Amino acid sequence: MHYIESGVGPPLVLLHAFPVDARMWHGTRALLEGQARVITPDQRGLGQSPLDGSSAPNLADEGATRRAAEQPDLETVATDVIALLDGLDLSEVVLGGCSMGGYVAMAVLRAAPERVAGLLLADTKTIADNEDQRANRRNVADRAEAEGTAGWLAENSLPGLVSRTTRHERPGVVDEIGTLIDEQPAEGVAWAQRAMAARPDSTGTLRGFTGPALVVVGEEDAITPPETARDVTAVLPHSELVTLPGAGHLSAMETPEAFANAVLPWLDRIG
Repeated sequence: MHYIESGVGPPLVLLHAFPVDARMWHGTRALLEGQARVITPDQRGLGQSPLDGSSAPNLADEGATRRAAEQPDLETVATDVIALLDGLDLSEVVLGGCSMGGYVAMAVLRAAPERVAGLLLADTKTIADNEDQRANRRNVADRAEAEGTAGWLAENSLPGLVSRTTRHERPGVVDEIGTLIDEQPAEGVAWAQRAMAARPDSTGTLRGFTGPALVVVGEEDAITPPETARDVTAVLPHSELVTLPGAGHLSAMETPEAFANAVLPWLDRIG
């Protein structure tokens, strides 16, 4: 599992959204690394992480890697994350995720709750997809495998991923996100879509988490809007909610300074 690491302090693992990779955290990383050891992995099949899990020691045998490829599941990504923590000798971390990264964080919480000292969820939701949403994900996966992803995936994704404010005032950010989308391997995009379609409802998982939690949402997030973030916050026993003006679904990328300003005091409070 490829990852980027920088900074000093308590370990903060940040999991990226779909359909980008760990580079989405670059702007925020520069603002967080003075207070935290920031670790940002690429999910399997995206960025520089291989789809077959060949860099994950827990999936080293051929049969296991083949089953993982045949049956996309975010629980597999959670296993990759836990293996990364083991490899870095980290017994527990503050674990964060944006959108799909939030789904993976919830899967880690199901698999190894003792490894999560604090939870940061950005622009994500607890509930599973409905059948229409699952069908749409499967259609995107099929198209990615048939045609690749160049051009159309970014064109279709960007309107939902970024806010109106970002489109009007930060066109460079829109271009950067589009470039990241275009660079993702088609097979990884397809695998991630099918894995997200198969994910379970995580409401009960979050309800059982008794550690500190921070929920961050872009005020203009059209995919998981502020009311969804309020629902996420409501099921977490010890949580705070921060809404970021002018940000959409990729709030950490669109408004990195505001995102960091929400996270840093929370990290300070939880020690």
